[in-house]
Amino acid sequence: MLAAERGAAANTLAAYRRDLEAAEEVLGDLSLAGREELASLGEAWSALAASSLARRCSALRQFYGFLIDEGARDDDPSGALPRPRSRRPLPRLLSHDEVGALFARAEEEAAGDRPESVRLLALLELLYGSGLRASELVSLPRSAVPRDAPFLTVTGKGGQQRMVPVSTRARAALSRWLALRPEGSRHLFPSRSKEGFLTRVRLFQLLRELAGRAGIAPDKISPHVLRHAFATHLLEGGADLRVLQTLLGHADIATTQIYTHVDSARLVKLVNLRHPLGQGPER
Repeated sequence: MLAAERGAAANTLAAYRRDLEAAEEVLGDLSLAGREELASLGEAWSALAASSLARRCSALRQFYGFLIDEGARDDDPSGALPRPRSRRPLPRLLSHDEVGALFARAEEEAAGDRPESVRLLALLELLYGSGLRASELVSLPRSAVPRDAPFLTVTGKGGQQRMVPVSTRARAALSRWLALRPEGSRHLFPSRSKEGFLTRVRLFQLLRELAGRAGIAPDKISPHVLRHAFATHLLEGGADLRVLQTLLGHADIATTQIYTHVDSARLVKLVNLRHPLGQGPER
């Protein structure tokens, strides 16, 4: 159902499977579990972080909803599941100076047209310049890069496609990479075997190694941190939340609103300047 009706990505399906298997280890056959058994999960999973517990309980609630829809059960025991309070964590932030140092190092290393260095520069440009998810970036087909239009066609979560603008800098880096890219693969960033594509794990490793060479603490850098930096710095520059939602491929704008915390001073100034009861820029 998750795959066919909701179009869930492979990573999402794997996460649901892990959560349900974890519950099955405690309760046995989940389709037969009652309220008392589900209530016991709070104690059995007491060592989990609140966010992990909330995710597992969410998977179980959807599982029992599915059983009811399919006629396999006529009662819903999921009301007895623990309800941990978990707050969405704030994104880790990179300053403009740190991003600048990262790019300076990547550009310096790519100056000699070494394929691995040019590839890394192109990856970096797309992560920070277009806000792609790691999985979206590494799996891009060669056909996603049009000849003239400054856009990429990206397939995101749930198989949803969106058009993502590509900056002039990123287009230049992509052109350099395409001239050096190995032939024989349909992927924009092929693996060594040319049959698959660069893995997310390898992308993560490449970025951390680059951060170390740029004098930045490696644990501050990841593909998702660069996506956060893209969103944060766009918002600081005056981007509209709805536009940001579209660029990031968020189904719910509530997910995008996490970025409003990073520029609270600008938001307060905006209200004071634009609201009819505002007192002007001095306020």
